[in-house]
Amino acid sequence: MESIGVLLMAPFNSYLDQELDKRFKLFRYWTQSNPKEFVAQHAEMIRAAVGNATVGVDGILIDALPKLEIISSFSVGVDKIDLKKCGEKGIRVTNTPDVLTDDVADLAIGLSLAVLRQISVCDRYVRSGLWKNGDFKLTTKFSGKRVGIIGLGRIGLAIAQRAEAFDCPINYYSRSPKPNTNYKYYPSVIELASNSDILVVACALTPETRHIVNRQVMEALGPKGVLINIGRGGHVDEPELVSALVEGRLGGAGLDVFENEPHVPEQLFGLDNVVLLPHVGSGTVETRKEMADLVLGNLEAHFSGKPLLTRVV
Repeated sequence: MESIGVLLMAPFNSYLDQELDKRFKLFRYWTQSNPKEFVAQHAEMIRAAVGNATVGVDGILIDALPKLEIISSFSVGVDKIDLKKCGEKGIRVTNTPDVLTDDVADLAIGLSLAVLRQISVCDRYVRSGLWKNGDFKLTTKFSGKRVGIIGLGRIGLAIAQRAEAFDCPINYYSRSPKPNTNYKYYPSVIELASNSDILVVACALTPETRHIVNRQVMEALGPKGVLINIGRGGHVDEPELVSALVEGRLGGAGLDVFENEPHVPEQLFGLDNVVLLPHVGSGTVETRKEMADLVLGNLEAHFSGKPLLTRVV
């Protein structure tokens, strides 16, 4: 397979980069000063592309690659890939589900604890020497809080199971009630937020779920409520979120994702009730290797004529 051209969109993972370079003819898109010219020069050789949830493969690039057969995403999310065009052209698409479920669910619980117990603020309090002047203020407990989850898929379910260990009542919203669960279903996100202390975004980003957390949802969650987003930045109306936090209409937020990454609203930087992470939901050595192996496995399966491991299209 060394002669098969693979276009890697960005430096996602050193192990993935090395293995792609060993097994295929690798083209590194991000290193080119003139990507359009570079693609045109090598278009006849490139039969596969690898993107992720941030740097995908859009319709313009797909049209520029007439020999493209498969796009393997180093992520669960595929909203940065033009799936409609892939379907029309018969281009296959794969992603990396399941292997990152535990890490993302762990992080959702970690963010909840970090916001309510103000762990980051406590850390700064000790490092700055303020502890010598007196004890830190009291915070809020996590155990027993009502947790509402938007999207009870693999990750949402894993979050629910973890939160149950803290004696948290679990409620959820999805397009329809899920069978075989005792969690309480709410038919709208506003109703879910009204009955939650912590609202966790864990659904896929689609045109229907963009800004699913809007001003009305934040108002329903209220000045004591906490928003946790480990989904995608586009799930939340970010300007409304900033306003709600600055004005005290929302109690706090734990955010791993943002609308215009890596740019984050600077108004959030000075808020002690907000914890900000640089989109590290699946960011462990173990999981990123498993994700890379899935990307490689899907590519090798395709070019060997075998069934894809995790097909999306």
